[in-house]
Amino acid sequence: MALGLLIIRLVIGLSFAAHGTQKVFGWFGGYGPKGTGGFFDSIGIKPGVLMAVLAGLAEIAGGLLFAAGLWTPLGAALIVLIMLGAIIKVHAKNGYWVTSNGFEYNLTLIAIAVGVALIGAGEYSLDALM
Repeated sequence: MALGLLIIRLVIGLSFAAHGTQKVFGWFGGYGPKGTGGFFDSIGIKPGVLMAVLAGLAEIAGGLLFAAGLWTPLGAALIVLIMLGAIIKVHAKNGYWVTSNGFEYNLTLIAIAVGVALIGAGEYSLDALM
């Protein structure tokens, strides 16, 4: 079980953190603060650039905490909050399926984050060392 939790935490956490770097730094094909901020402004999240940076920093922090298994409930909570925001502001109106830009993927990430937070980060985590 511990190895399974480690794999889940690493894949989800590092992927989530990488999405944050797209917003904050423009890495991995992201649009950076200005581009993401423009999108945020267009959907009513203002001031767009500041909110894009804050969202990106929350994604980086949540993803890295989740991946490391450090303060796992906090990392999971950051993932859940960001995904709930994405569902409310972007995806809910498109229905469930990700193929229609729906909230399927966001809900999957929420379920994984909550599930791991409830189970615990596992033996191979910084939480277990503390």
